[in-house]
This record gives sequence, structure tokens and C-alpha cells, in this order.
Amino acid sequence: MSEVKLEASWLKQLEALFIAEPMQKLKAFLLAEKQAGKTILPNANLWFNALNTTPFEQVKVVILGQDPYPTPGHAHGLSFSVLPDVRPLPKSLQNINKELLDDMGIDNRHSGHLLPWAQQGVLLLNSVLTVEANKANSHQNQGWESFTDQIIKKLNDQRENLVFILWGGYAQKKGALINRQKHLVITSPHPSPLSAYRGFFGSQPFSKTNQYLTEHKIIPIDWQLPIN
Repeated sequence: MSEVKLEASWLKQLEALFIAEPMQKLKAFLLAEKQAGKTILPNANLWFNALNTTPFEQVKVVILGQDPYPTPGHAHGLSFSVLPDVRPLPKSLQNINKELLDDMGIDNRHSGHLLPWAQQGVLLLNSVLTVEANKANSHQNQGWESFTDQIIKKLNDQRENLVFILWGGYAQKKGALINRQKHLVITSPHPSPLSAYRGFFGSQPFSKTNQYLTEHKIIPIDWQLPIN
């Protein structure tokens, strides 16, 4: 944890959590994993990349993922996003791009680097912020979930008219923390190839998000990614 830095507005919201028991246990777990020679993804300086890129007061939208991509070189701390040179794109990300094309006519098939979304106020947050290389879900139930629950609670309580996009059952469990009278919650099956055809395709999350933001006089998201 000494290697990580947290953006000031989020530090103000979350500082007390770092000395609480769940995070101390998580710190001990991560240290033991590192000492055992295991590769933890992403790099420690990127664990809080979502928070560092999208300050608390700038959040407009939350897209909640499960945990980082376990493939080395893919994850960089933003849910569903990969580094610019990753090809081919992960299948879930390919399906996200397909739905965006069908929903809004925006073609992002050239890129999976979602940093421009985060810079506009889309908090790309995973429920679990680390993973062992090549072992998906390997850091579940070690303490990250309670930490990210608090992030959702802080946003729910202190902000208004946010959009929470919850794809799949795992993300939707956090929906219980969200007041639907204050915020828009968009749910659908996960974009994974295992579930995308059960209702993710055709769910139109991107246009629904922008419609809600516009109705509440909030600048909508430009979902188009630049062509490098």
C-alpha cells in the first residue's frame, strides 16, 4: 500500500478505510502474495487508477466490473479497459464495442483503451482491484469488496443524478447500495460471450446514459475513442 497514491478528493472520502481492519487484512494478503513470488496485476501504482483518473466530484457515470483482466499486459486499473497496444481485444470488450455501434452508431472497434471515458467522468471501477496473473477471480473475498462498497455508498449518498451501469449478477449485487430515486441504474447481462446474447445486446446502455444526463442538464459522454 505504501506504493500507491490516491487522488485528493477520493483520499478525503476514503482515508479512514485504510486503517480499518478489512484493508489491513487485505494489505497483509497482498504482501504475502508478493513475498510468495506471485505476480499481482495490475502494477501497484495502477490499483487506484480509476479513482485517480476520475475525481469524486467529476463522476457522472459508474461502469462496474468484477476484477482486472488476468492476462499480463492487459489490465491498467480501469474496468473493461486495456492498454492501447493490446490486440486482439478481450471478448467482453469486443461485445461492448458491438453494442455501442448498434446503440449509437459509434465504431470503437479500433481501440479498447477507455481512458478518454474516464477523463470525462466515467468511473471505470472493478469490485476487486487486483488479481493474480492468469488466475481470474483469485483475489475475491480478501477485502476489496468492502472497500468498493464504500465507494458506491459515498457516491450514492453525496452525489445526485449519477448513472450506474451494472453488467452481470456480480455487479448487480452492489445495486442494493444505490438509491434509484436519486440515480439511474442500468442493468443487463454481462458482455461476456457466455451471456451477451441473453440481453446485453440491445440493452442500449450508452444512449440511455446520455439521455438521462442530458435530461438533468449534465454534459453527456462522448463515447467515441480517438484513432491513434
